Amino acid sequence: MRRQAIAAMLVAAGCVGIPAAAHGQTPSPTPTPQPGAEKFEKITLNDFPGEPMNLAVLPDGRVLHTARTGEIRIHDPKTGGNLIAAKMDVYQHDEEGLQSVAINRNTFAKDKWVYAYYSPPQNTPADNPATPGFNEGDAPDNGTAADWAKFKGVIRLSRFKLKGDRVDLKTEQKIMDVPVDRGQCCHVGGNIEFDDEGNLYLSTGDDSNPFFSDGYTPIDASPGRNPVYDARRSAGNTNDLRGKILRIKPKTDKPGYTVPKGNLFAKDRAKTKPEIYAMGLRNPYRFGIDPESGDLYVGDYSPDADKADANRGPAGHGRWIIIKKPANYGWPYCATPTLAYNAFNFATKLSGPKFDCNAPRNDSPYNTGLTTLPKVERPDLWYSYVLSPHFPELEVEGPEGNGGIAPMGGPAYVPIKGNKSPFRFPNSYAGKPLFYEWTRDYIKMMELNKQGRLKEIDGFAGFVDNPMDIEWGPDGSMYVLEYGDGYFAENPDAQLSKINYVRGNRSPIAKVSANPAGGAAPLTVQFSTAGTTDPDGDSLTYRWDFDGDGKVDSRAQHPAFTYTRNGEFRPVVKVTDETKRTASADVKVLVGNQEPVVELVTTPKPDDPLAPFQFGQTITYEVKITDDQPVDCSKVTVAYILGHERHGHPQSSTAGCTGTFTVPLDTGHAGAANLSAIFGASYTDSAGLNGTAEVRFTPPAPPHGGN
Repeated sequence: MRRQAIAAMLVAAGCVGIPAAAHGQTPSPTPTPQPGAEKFEKITLNDFPGEPMNLAVLPDGRVLHTARTGEIRIHDPKTGGNLIAAKMDVYQHDEEGLQSVAINRNTFAKDKWVYAYYSPPQNTPADNPATPGFNEGDAPDNGTAADWAKFKGVIRLSRFKLKGDRVDLKTEQKIMDVPVDRGQCCHVGGNIEFDDEGNLYLSTGDDSNPFFSDGYTPIDASPGRNPVYDARRSAGNTNDLRGKILRIKPKTDKPGYTVPKGNLFAKDRAKTKPEIYAMGLRNPYRFGIDPESGDLYVGDYSPDADKADANRGPAGHGRWIIIKKPANYGWPYCATPTLAYNAFNFATKLSGPKFDCNAPRNDSPYNTGLTTLPKVERPDLWYSYVLSPHFPELEVEGPEGNGGIAPMGGPAYVPIKGNKSPFRFPNSYAGKPLFYEWTRDYIKMMELNKQGRLKEIDGFAGFVDNPMDIEWGPDGSMYVLEYGDGYFAENPDAQLSKINYVRGNRSPIAKVSANPAGGAAPLTVQFSTAGTTDPDGDSLTYRWDFDGDGKVDSRAQHPAFTYTRNGEFRPVVKVTDETKRTASADVKVLVGNQEPVVELVTTPKPDDPLAPFQFGQTITYEVKITDDQPVDCSKVTVAYILGHERHGHPQSSTAGCTGTFTVPLDTGHAGAANLSAIFGASYTDSAGLNGTAEVRFTPPAPPHGGN
């Protein structure tokens, strides 16, 4: 049975509340924790979050969170239950889908608007299962403008009314469309934040394919080449919304927005977009805003080259940036003002001079903006795949080494006056913005100096699993959406969790099981809370909701319930100790139709010693499905994902139960280590139940340990 709830007491043993060494100094040994050290507990709120993307904590403590496949879920702390608040129809090729969800905290109590950034399906081509040898959903690498025109799409920023526990999709008001190129990977960005003046900030990725650039800068404008291989058309283009942080102000009572004063370009300046606040960003996936200063804390993802090349440019660097004013941060020309890429002719394979970071020139034939760009500003933190000489605090201990590069920027903790929650973080954490690392599984707090610049990196938590999004709640607790280990699916260790500060008593640890967990109606299920404990030995009371209507169905410790109608149910138990501290856990019960079992069979097999995998190889696959409903192969999707370190880049998806796929020979990751080819199969049956399977192909290690 999947993990149902986690509540772990965490003492400051080197990862909690211990300042790291100042930059440029050798970090001190981790001190031995002393009695009375700060303690935290982590509690699972939703163990079935779909493919988790983004969260928003509401003023009443409920939590909205999104899955890329289009679901908006809502967690209710009063009942411990988790419901689907909305299911949006979204385009899902490569990284697109439903990205972010947000509210304006200053107006939500009155307007009830929920903001979402998502990919509407439009009329974008999709794969036809009747043509297994050709994928109509993949945009061509080479061709003409007419070939690429059909893949022009948008990612849309809209808002919807929250009515009770439902996001009413019929109330949609469209705020902004960001034009994108579909049918190719990667980088869609997509975080939404509001400042205290009601301005909305939206991060957008460069929407560029990085896989044929040897891990350096993708600036391929060869004749006949798909423009998606040239990031100068987007992140380096002053007249394009991609690779940016945009700042707008939604209109109060109707669709659309206005542009506030003080962005990077004046409203009437030719060849610019007035919505641009910061540019030159590759994939600014997560950021936070300081409510007092208005500063932005931005994490920007790295290219994949693991070493510098004098003729191409620096190794890949992740960046964490404190944005105090509108600026250009260099991509795809410079990683920092002193780390410039080389011009490179992809047709002749000849390198040119390094770009001028003081005044980069955009000479791309796809540039519609200014030719001379603003100078490149310095990030506050930058790091690569090896131990950083400037920021050794970012090192990851253990056999996996430093891992990948996936920086996330989060908000600073702001204590709320009058907040009496026993779970609130102490005031000593105030003003420290969050830096969290998706591939390295940690959260750190950044201590700032009086000028609001980085002073020290404080350790905090190494007990998160691929943190995807973090927000502070109105109770002063930290809410975390964890992706877990895996690719483009609901991973077994994915969850919505909450990290509390512990004052005296601790919360219970709730666990639940159901026997049987499925079958035909009428179905009598015996529930158990075996394993539920209280760290302080308190006596516990139980509150059960078997059918998700929010009403108490039982207060027994191990009750039984008979389901008389078919459906997917999420029975939940809420456990309360003597101090009114609570924990909850839920379990899936399927009445009637059962989840399909998916098996992905490939030729050759992933670990065949007689036919070791190499990039460029053709893989034949068959998806075998066991289900209690008729199988419809048109509902089968097989995705190819390029795995690198501990993250993956979705490349393509095709439909049907059988087919072949030739893994690209040029992975575009020259010099990159730990590459793999991942195939994931997914099937949704007629009742909407889903099953998945995954196989991974890893090439043999090169001789003598080289790259």
